[in-house]
Parts: sequence; C-alpha cells; structure tokens
Amino acid sequence: MKIVILGAGQVGGSVAEGLVSENNDITIVDTDAVRLRYLQDRHDLRTVVGDASLPSVLREAGIADADLLIAVTQSDPTNLVACTVAQRLFNVPTRIARLRSRDFLASETLLAPENFAVDYALCPEQVITSYIVRLVEFPEALQVLSFARGRVALVGVRAYAGGLLVGKPIKEMRRHLKPGIDARIAAIYRRDQALTPTGETHVEDGDEVFLLAADEHIRPIMCEMRRMLTPVRRVVIAGGGAIGLRVAQALERDYQIKLIEYSAARAERVAATLRRTLVLQGDATDGELLQQEAIDETDLFLALTNDDEDNIMAASQAKQLGCQRVLALINRRAYADLVQGGPIDIALSPAQISIGELLAHVRRGDVAQVHVLRRGAAEALEVVVHGDRASSRVVGRRIAELPPIPGATVAAIVRGLNGSEPVVASSEPSAEQEQQGEVLIAHRDVVIASGDHVIVFCLNKKVVKKVEQLFAVGFHFF
Repeated sequence: MKIVILGAGQVGGSVAEGLVSENNDITIVDTDAVRLRYLQDRHDLRTVVGDASLPSVLREAGIADADLLIAVTQSDPTNLVACTVAQRLFNVPTRIARLRSRDFLASETLLAPENFAVDYALCPEQVITSYIVRLVEFPEALQVLSFARGRVALVGVRAYAGGLLVGKPIKEMRRHLKPGIDARIAAIYRRDQALTPTGETHVEDGDEVFLLAADEHIRPIMCEMRRMLTPVRRVVIAGGGAIGLRVAQALERDYQIKLIEYSAARAERVAATLRRTLVLQGDATDGELLQQEAIDETDLFLALTNDDEDNIMAASQAKQLGCQRVLALINRRAYADLVQGGPIDIALSPAQISIGELLAHVRRGDVAQVHVLRRGAAEALEVVVHGDRASSRVVGRRIAELPPIPGATVAAIVRGLNGSEPVVASSEPSAEQEQQGEVLIAHRDVVIASGDHVIVFCLNKKVVKKVEQLFAVGFHFF
C-alpha cells in the first residue's frame, strides 16, 4: 500500500515506523528537515520537506497515486486542507486527519466529502483519555481494551502467587466462574516470551495474562480470578495539558481529583474549566508538595505532562512516598520498556495507543478495529466476516476446522452487531450499542457465520498477514 503521512512528530513518526515494517511504501512530509533526516536514517521511507497543505508539496510526495493519506501534523487547519486537496485534486481513496478541536470533531457535516473530505477523524488525546479512564475503572489491569463497540473487553493482568489460576491448568478456569459467564485466556507472556495457551497450559506467578470476555462479565471474572485492589477514589494528576485536562474532565464527577500544573497561567485556565477538581500550581516532581497533598492516601497517580523525564520522576516519587498505583505517559518506547514493572506500575506510550486507530484502515479485508499490545509487539484485531462457505475459508466452519496459524488465536465472536460506524470515531460506545450483539467465546465447536465480528489475538505482528488472508473473501464473491 502506498501511504503519505503528513507530520513527523511523535504520532507521525510512530505511525511511519509501524507501517514501514509491514512492507508499505511510505512517504512522510514535514517542515522539520532534521526530524525527517532522523526518521530516514532509521527506516526505509521517503521524506519531503515542505508545507503539507500545499498541492505542490503533496504532488512531490506522490499523492497522485497514493492509496491512503494520514494527516497528523500539529495543526488542525493544515490536516483539513490537506485532506480536501487530496480528495479534490488527486482523488486519494482514503483520508485520515488528526484533529484536536472539539468544534471539528463534533461536526460530521464539516468532515463530509463535499466539505473537508475526512473519512476518519483521529483525536489522539481523546483516545488516550478513554484508555486511561478504563484503567481507572480496573485498577488491577495493565491494559483494558474494547471491541465490537464495547461488547467485548480484553484485559491484561499480572498473575500473582496464590491466585486461583497460578499453578493450575487453564481448563480449570471455567469451574471457578458462575453459570452463564464465560471467558477466554487469549495469550500469556512469561518473562517477555509469548505463549499460545491451551487447556493444559499452567499459569505461573508473574505471568502477564490477557483475558477476554463480554464487557459485562469482566468485573465478576476478575473478582474470581485475582486479588482485587481497593477501588479508586482519590486520583492525583500531574500535568494540565491537553491530556491531563481531558482526563480530569472525564473523572471529576465520580472521583476526588487533584491536578498539579507547573505553569501558573495554565493552572488558572484549567481551574476555570474544571468544576470539581482541585487545581494546584506547583512541580509534581517535588516530594514535599506530594507529601503535603497526602500522596500516601492516594489510590492512583497519573503523570501526564509533556516531558518523559518529569513523568518518570513524578511517578517514581509518588510510588516511593506511598501511592498505591502509579501510571506515567512516556513517549520514548525505550523508556517505557525500561521503567514498567519497576517503581512505575504502568508506562503508556501515547503513539502506540493511537496507532491502533489507524491500523484498521491499513489492514486488508474488513478490519473494524485494531489494538496494539505490548508496545507494538502484538496485535488484537476485530475482523468482520463476509461471504459464504464457497467464497470464504471460515464461513460455516467450526473454529476447530480452521487452518491453524501458529501465534494467532481466535478468542471471541460477536454476532448480530448491526449498524455502521460513524465518520468521526466515538471514544465511548453508546448504551444502546453496548447492548447489541451476542458474545460467543471461541471454543472449538463454535461455527463462524457471515456478518460475525471475530476477535483474533496475534502474539506476533508477523502473523497478521496470514490472519488477513484467512478471512479474505474470494473474488468470485463480488
């Protein structure tokens, strides 16, 4: 696939890195020649220096025969103009724009083909906010991901000595669940090595276990399967930037929130915006300030500034001073890999969280959703099945009959999920959407039907192409 990416910042660079490794033809455009040289030295891609909104620059980038435009510069107007130019002058089939302004995000009319011509609007700040809010709801989890418009949840947890599953085969899990509740362990990571679980696999202390079930069953399943942490009540947020403000707005109705912002001017603006949050002007890395604000009585500390080092320092201090659980937003992947599991419970890479929203538009076949796991090493895909028994290798067949793909596991099926996705992606499904669809945990005798949404866990990104081929529909179907 030929892809033009506009913007070489954290999001654009991470998207380029993720897509170029899959043998896509990538060209990236930015005004920062130094940043472009850095990316070109490390990846097999083309670069063009220039204003991404200009037709001449887009033409130089090869937009005329591009399959996909991803406009992720820091400027909403630049991204919108680029999408319009790409559609009107060059007829690019698919156009994705990063947008921060709620004014643009709230209007499907503005983004329609006759206006700004945006097929999909991505707001990384909102994606990250929704991700963090889910982690607040499940403080025991390392990751909480949703599929099929919220009908299915995938939760990553750390197994602990004395837990119900540790030292026992996975097949015994169903004996501990209440009638009517089912779940599937989709993957296990042991000492950073991926395992494809079977019924005979034993879970060990320290394993990272990915558990999948219907969304309404996740809480009771986690109550049965592992030690529950105290529900979160008190949260301290470090950083009043775009993400910190959004997270505070999302949480302040249900939790006691304190927000620490270094800039006095920004602190005033944030305080004027928030209704129930206590906003403090100060340095979140200052141990004395954290102690004054009773960090030892805080359930969760969220380090969400724009500086990796400050986030690592602040979260580490908070943990050392007695905070129950800490999370840090870290842009550099090497830093995130280094610190998670030490003093920092969860290290989030914003770009890795956001890239999943884009990958669904790059994957072949009808892929409704992609979640990147373990900082890019693995993926979970939601594939919509089409065709009939003659044109498809999966329709009308039991899961046990599917050609085996080592490293890929069919984890669940959602049947009867009607309707289509809106142009502007919603961060949270509506209550009506949540009730749609029947969730079937993928046991051997479950038969796949046309229209099913199938969730597949890929332990390694290298097997994704084989999964796409398995679910592809024969040409004669069309």
